Amino acid sequence: MPLRHRLLAVLVAVTWGLNFPAIHLSLEQFPPFFLVALRWTLIAVPTLVLVPRPQVAWRWLVGYGLGFGVLQFVFLYLAMDTGMPTGLASLVLQSSAPFTVLLAAALLRERLTGRQALGVAVAVAGLGGIAVHRAGLEGGATLLPVVLTLCGGLGWAFGNLCNRQARPDSPFRLMLWMSVVPPLPMLVLAFALEGPGRIRASLTGLTTPTGLAAVGGLLFTVLVATLVGSGVWTWLMSHHPSSVVAPFSMLVPVVGIGSSWLVLGEPTEPVELLLGTLVVGGVLLGSVPARRATGGEVPGRVEVSPPVR
Repeated sequence: MPLRHRLLAVLVAVTWGLNFPAIHLSLEQFPPFFLVALRWTLIAVPTLVLVPRPQVAWRWLVGYGLGFGVLQFVFLYLAMDTGMPTGLASLVLQSSAPFTVLLAAALLRERLTGRQALGVAVAVAGLGGIAVHRAGLEGGATLLPVVLTLCGGLGWAFGNLCNRQARPDSPFRLMLWMSVVPPLPMLVLAFALEGPGRIRASLTGLTTPTGLAAVGGLLFTVLVATLVGSGVWTWLMSHHPSSVVAPFSMLVPVVGIGSSWLVLGEPTEPVELLLGTLVVGGVLLGSVPARRATGGEVPGRVEVSPPVR
């Protein structure tokens, strides 16, 4: 992998890590469900007009959109809105990798290798430790956001399976077309649970510092993290083995935690950082396949969707 391609992979990981503080800024202005609807609508409208639909079955396209676009972000945004630390969210969301391995084994009958099983066990140990630690803080009030973020990881994993079954001719076009699924159900949820009054209020004061920061965060999420970041990542995955490219995504929680500390002044407790290394290590162990003696990858491993943030 040439140096410039490695630098591109690092750059993508940095943009995805910075996206978590951007989401935090947007949630200061917009309610979470309405924010998810806004995010995907801004991508869905030009996609319907300009981008040809990928040659995939509708059931996998809709399943990908519901799992990846709806369930993941409903739970992630709700978790962050109810007190999930921004940096910690970027770490706990890595649970999608072990969830994907387990769901693929249970639903698709894919073989779980010893390396994957060990990686899942290590990652689950780290996530369990974070949950136990959070359960002991503030009378357990900080545990719910962790559970919600884990549910977001599970939604991402479900989307991964649908993406794998779709076998798209163009993964990037599939990602774009996935965006047409979330807007309608998210708008229904927003109006039903957040109410027209709260939504109208979020659309006022957009020229205030908070409003401008929220709009800037939303544009960063859509234009930089999703379109540019995912586009570059998909291009890299098409030019290099996924075992070479995928480990760069482990930089996302590092950047997420570091940028949350620098931008938002949000510290992460040392015990959570220590447990986080178990999560990242387990994900890395389970996602990097063993190699044959000839240097090729072992077939049959689980492909996952690019971590669109």
